[in-house]
Parts: sequence; structure tokens; C-alpha cells
Amino acid sequence: EHAIAYKLKQSPKVSELYAIPGNPGIASLGTCVPGSVEDNEFIVDFVQKNQIDLTVIGPEVPLCNGLADDIEKAGYKAFGPQKKAATLEGSKAFSKDFMIRHHIPTAKYVEVTDFEKACKEVDHFDFPLVIKADGLAAGKGVVIVENKEDAISTLKEMMVDGALDGAGSKVVLEEFLTGFECSLLCFTDGKTIVPMVSAKDHKQIFDGNKGPNTGGMGSYSPVKKITSEIIDEAMNEIMKPMASAMVKEGVPFTGFLYGGLMLTEKGIKTIEFNARFGDPEAEVILPRLESDFVQAILDLMDNKPVELKWTDKVSHGVVLASTNYPASSTKGSLITGVDDVDGLVFHMGTKMTDEGLVTDGGRVLMVVTLEDDLQTAFDHTYKELEKIQCKDLFHRNDIGKKDM
Repeated sequence: EHAIAYKLKQSPKVSELYAIPGNPGIASLGTCVPGSVEDNEFIVDFVQKNQIDLTVIGPEVPLCNGLADDIEKAGYKAFGPQKKAATLEGSKAFSKDFMIRHHIPTAKYVEVTDFEKACKEVDHFDFPLVIKADGLAAGKGVVIVENKEDAISTLKEMMVDGALDGAGSKVVLEEFLTGFECSLLCFTDGKTIVPMVSAKDHKQIFDGNKGPNTGGMGSYSPVKKITSEIIDEAMNEIMKPMASAMVKEGVPFTGFLYGGLMLTEKGIKTIEFNARFGDPEAEVILPRLESDFVQAILDLMDNKPVELKWTDKVSHGVVLASTNYPASSTKGSLITGVDDVDGLVFHMGTKMTDEGLVTDGGRVLMVVTLEDDLQTAFDHTYKELEKIQCKDLFHRNDIGKKDM
């Protein structure tokens, strides 16, 4: 959301920028308004009272709660899918079923709601095996298991123990895809679909892609391996058919359509769809956008041609996360040195107190630099990271290294 606000603010069309609830990073760009992203009534009332011309919805929860629907019913513009379309992210089972029905390339899967049945279904898959909580789990609902014992343990945590606050009452067991993973994001109104530049997220917590999945530990853009031919294939085989299928089913998707893709030996397959700008992809994609972000959104919503202009520079970003993330997060630990960074610093889980900036979440900050090539950007980002001091933060040391 900080990256989205940063790019919105650069548009000459924007006279005032408000964020609900915002964070200390966004506070330097506009007005942060205390409130919950889950309080539709409060947000719609704010939009009406302040005559907001355009609301860009960042997180997945308000989208799945129908915030776009409610703002549009009140007669104002909201950029983001309506509730039914946001189910593409809100329910893994809905998304997989939709893909299979419309022949969108994806991994084989089975949907289960009963723990005992789930344990039996495990035997129909090879290992590694992917277990996905059906509902929203803030990036923590996907677990890759290496054996049956771990599979049963994970299923018990999700389905019996309720480790994900109900998001795992239904789960999807899915074939593990091998290949090169990347992200492709598009602007779409269901009919027009315009791709952005490629990016690569690093999901696992430790160097060398080890450990549990997270919401993302860093990313870079563009991805050299993702050629224009591959983007064309992904658009023609996955992104365009998906947008068209949603229109056909009466749930047209307007907003940022995120495709998590895997380049396999058998062609491109879909890992997942998200109903919003990807994180941490937004933080490396948006700094490369040279054209007017707001104009692109308005043109799309007005059925006009959308033109995007990108810098050739490479952007590279690394996340600073709380000690013990993703199992837990720290709050109240003092952070210093942010203002000394030569580059962009996007706030994720921070809070401003009388003592100064402190941690307030799992993933806390992301440092991003732009350079002529990935190696230079890699070196620059890690040099700037050292300026930020906090006893309860850690980061991966190899974001993008494997692909240089």
C-alpha cells in the first residue's frame, strides 16, 4: 500500500491523498486517517464526505468484503474487483475449480473439508506436496511438505487446531510444480487486459529458498528469463482467458489481476491468482513505471487505451522482517537509520511512537534500489540495508542472486 500511495502521489492529477489507516511511510505522502480497512460503512462515509474521486483498494480483505461494491453503489469510483470477482483470491478452491473448468493450465488438485478424508487423499499425491488453506491467511496459508508425516501434521494444524483462524477449515491439496517461478501483474477491466513488467518474488524465509513460506522476503524486476515471448504466452494462455472467462460467468474483474506462474517443462502453469497488486512485487514494479499511474487507472475504467511506459533500470528490493516471522511478529522494537538510506524504503509493519519508529508486524520494511543491472542493484540494496538498525529485524541475503 505504501508503494501504491507513492506512485499515486506522483500523478499531477492528485491534489489530495488519504490512506485508511496508512502507516508512517504513507504519512509523508498524504493524510493518514485512523480506521479499519474492514469497516466498509466508515470508508464509504469518508468517501462521500470528502468527495473522493478515486479509491484504490490495496489489501485483499476489504476486496473480499465487498468494499468496491459498496463504494460504487454510493456513486463513486473504486479501483478493485467486486466481492464475487475477489473470490478468485478469497477461496483457493473456487480459484482452482474455475481454472479447471475454463482450461487454464494449473496443477492437479483436490479440495477437502474433512480431516480424515484429507489424510487419505494425501496418498494420491507425490512429494513434495502443496497444502493450501482455502481462505485468506495473509500469505501464510501455503505449506510445502516433504513427507506424509509432515502432511498430516500440517492438515491437523489447519483443519483441527484452527491455526489460521478458520482459513484452513477447507483445504486444497495440490501437485507440486517444478520450474522457474515468477509473477505477472495486469491492469484489467475484464475486457482490456494490459500486462506490467515481470517480477520475481522470494517466498521462503531463509537463504537458498529454505524454510516455510512467507508473504514474500524480497523481489526484483525485470526478470531476464521472462522474455517478451514468454509474457505473450502467459497472456494468451492464462491471463486473457481468465479475464474473459470471468466476464462470461458474470463476475467481470476490474483491478490488478496477479498471476503467480511457473515455467515448467510442459509449458507455463498457474500457481495462483491474487485479486490485488502483489506484495512484494508492487515495491519493485511501481518504481519502474514512468507513465502516470492514475491516468492508466482512469483510462482503463473509462474504456480508453492504456499506455504504460517503463524505465529500463532494474529494481531490487529486500524485506526486513521481525524475528520469528512467519510464526510470530514483534511490536515496539526501536528502528533507526531509515532516513539515512539512499534508495526507497517502503513501510509494511511500522508504527510511530514518542520514542521513534518501531516494529509493528511480521514484515516491517522493504529497501528498494534502481540501477542499470541486477548485480549493481543487488549490491546497492544490501549496502543500504546495513544503515537500518533494529535488534529484532532480519533479512535474506540472496534476493535475486541465483538469477544474476
